[in-house]
Amino acid sequence: MIRLLPAAGRAAVAWKNGGGVTREIAAWPPGAGMDDFVWRVSLAEVGADGPFSAFAEADRTLTVVEGAGMDLTVGGERRILDTRLVPQDFPGDVPTDCRLLDGPVVNFNVMWRRGLEPAPAVAVVRGRVPFALRPGTAMLVLALDAPAEVSGMHLEPYDAALLTDGGTVLHAAGAAAVVRLPTPPPPADA
Repeated sequence: MIRLLPAAGRAAVAWKNGGGVTREIAAWPPGAGMDDFVWRVSLAEVGADGPFSAFAEADRTLTVVEGAGMDLTVGGERRILDTRLVPQDFPGDVPTDCRLLDGPVVNFNVMWRRGLEPAPAVAVVRGRVPFALRPGTAMLVLALDAPAEVSGMHLEPYDAALLTDGGTVLHAAGAAAVVRLPTPPPPADA
């Protein structure tokens, strides 16, 4: 099954700490809030220096998709994120401060509760990429800087597709993010 998750219509929601806005692409369970998601995928707009929101017992992968990048201090350790389209992993529950390098940025975020198996995995790819889903996983594809096509579905930049079974081929004219996500087990009576 494949579901289109169009960029148009995603609501901008203020960060938990009020320092920016996020646009949720998908979350599990459906309708989960900032404090009770199992995993969450979003795009965040960072327009000013300041702290990141903390998420208890969560890990995250952040990918800068627009802008010059950020100088982060994560749990007292400095990390320069000045290369676009390179996923970076760090804990989501330690104090994280951000200083923008040269103006606003847009980040692609994948967050999940620590201990989730299999843990989500993020890759940025280009071109023709075949993939098959393993049992218990889903795949989210997000077109980044150019259109993409997956399972015959056309994606404009920031459109996403969520695949929950089977295999497919991704044709990405530019960069696309591919995220492996765990799916819940089927009901016992299914």
